[in-house]
Amino acid sequence: MTSALKDLSDAGVSVWLDTLSRERIISGSLAELISSRHVVGVTTNPTIFRDAISHGAEYGARMSELAVRGVSAEEAVRTITASDVRDAADILRPAFLASSAGQDGRVSIEVDPHMAHDTAATIAEARHLAWLVDRPNVYIKIPATKAGLPAIAETIAQGISVNVTLIFSLARYRQVADAYLTGLEKARAAGRDLSQISSVASFFVSRMDTEVDRRLGALGTLEARALRGRAAVANARLAYEAFEEVFSGERWNRLHRSRANRQRPLWASTGVKDSAYEATKYVAGLIAPDTVNTMPEATLLAVEAQGLAAGGDVRRYDEARADLEAIERLGIPYAEVVQQLEDEGVAKFRESWDSLLTATAAQLETGTHRLHTRQ
Repeated sequence: MTSALKDLSDAGVSVWLDTLSRERIISGSLAELISSRHVVGVTTNPTIFRDAISHGAEYGARMSELAVRGVSAEEAVRTITASDVRDAADILRPAFLASSAGQDGRVSIEVDPHMAHDTAATIAEARHLAWLVDRPNVYIKIPATKAGLPAIAETIAQGISVNVTLIFSLARYRQVADAYLTGLEKARAAGRDLSQISSVASFFVSRMDTEVDRRLGALGTLEARALRGRAAVANARLAYEAFEEVFSGERWNRLHRSRANRQRPLWASTGVKDSAYEATKYVAGLIAPDTVNTMPEATLLAVEAQGLAAGGDVRRYDEARADLEAIERLGIPYAEVVQQLEDEGVAKFRESWDSLLTATAAQLETGTHRLHTRQ
């Protein structure tokens, strides 16, 4: 076990991997990362599955079987992704059983992003995915859109654990936490065991710097240049401040007495997009208890190789507020930026989903051709 990743875990940060594929499962790569690099969870998204299905020879036999049955690309996607998530959940089950209240050892699978603005469809899809994967350590990923908020509450109320994704704004983060508490209250009223319900709130980090830095660069002033690379960490730190506030109040305490679990902040999109920044920037700067950091493998290996340079106290809330206020004074409206990022995030996930369907349809066609050739 490497010291930097162990130190991160000892500080209360759960190390998750932001990728999954059939090759990683069958080769033992995932099991090796769990045993030697302190990985205790996995997240997925349509782009990850698209790349895996497009380039993974391991899917050939399954695609041929699905092709001969004449299934649609949509059904094939659900069959294959659920299978990968189910197998990864089995590999992570020891971590799930060993973690406090089963908070770790989790694998996420996403609702169709085309449903992001349809509450009823999202709830139905979440129920279907939970049934399809059928593992206690799965998270259903639901986007934090306005329509997603009541879907989150209702899904939690039904006892299904949720990874709330695509959170960019502090206001939306508080709404997500409120939806989680509402869901727990409904679950308790229905007599459910709250200790078996879990959630993380995925706060996206690097994309904030990408957009704010672009706008700062367009200004071109010395003051603007001095603020480059400061928005994302400041934003996430203030989300952690909100987490501490929400999960220490009386509303939470009443649920906690019923053995409810905190909804931990999960730092997502933690691979740097700007090569001028340290590869570990969004890990070292966000070390705090009761958090998750889901990393691309390159970031995970950078933490292992480089260690964690001092990232500063995550609770430097006054400094974080000052950074965001300084950016706003330069004419870069916070509310506009985070809404743009949410809209783009949903759009990108839809595009990735459509690309995943296209890639799967192509693989099904190849499978059909392979079968005809054999005959």
